[in-house]
Amino acid sequence: MDQPQQISGLRPESAGSAEGDEGALLAAVRGNDERACARFVRRYAGRMLATATRLLGDRVLAEDCVQESFLSAFQNLDRFEGRSGIGTWLHRITVNACLMKLRTRERKAEESIDDLLPEFDQDDCRIEADWSSRRSVDDLLAQRQVQEIVLEKIRALPESYRIVLMLRDIEELDTREVADLLDLSEAAVKVRLHRARAALKKLLEPVLRGDAP
Repeated sequence: MDQPQQISGLRPESAGSAEGDEGALLAAVRGNDERACARFVRRYAGRMLATATRLLGDRVLAEDCVQESFLSAFQNLDRFEGRSGIGTWLHRITVNACLMKLRTRERKAEESIDDLLPEFDQDDCRIEADWSSRRSVDDLLAQRQVQEIVLEKIRALPESYRIVLMLRDIEELDTREVADLLDLSEAAVKVRLHRARAALKKLLEPVLRGDAP
């Protein structure tokens, strides 16, 4: 099957056009229909690119990753058994491709997450600054940049914690799936997730307090 067209600049299909004909589209793609293949790429590329960009933090790498994911999907399309939606299957392929890139790229020594975690006094009460003002979650959600703020703080986490948090809370994989993907025990995933969430909460508190724009 031909290589999928370039990812950047693709115009995604509307949600309405993506409903109801997944089976017919898949059959056409399996039959090497070029127009169907192009439509297949347009339909799913946007979601795959969003996932890859979140996990990799680099648009160019993400586009490469989505290209590789489509190639892998086309090469293995006969193995798709329909136990989940095609979008779910492609999402899993994309996540795997991103993790492969993260494993193979040159990695810096990872910093400890301890400095990002909350501190507690001798009575196990959390030590924190007084909050003179407090932004509600609704206030934050009303701001268009809230997603960028949260993603920026997530990117500040050490990679091993960031990836677990992204896979569980943003990509919405379950604990067993994350453990399998990262070759960790479920207990280790839960510990990393708990620490990552605690660190992220601390990083976001200046925004919630109104101390940051």
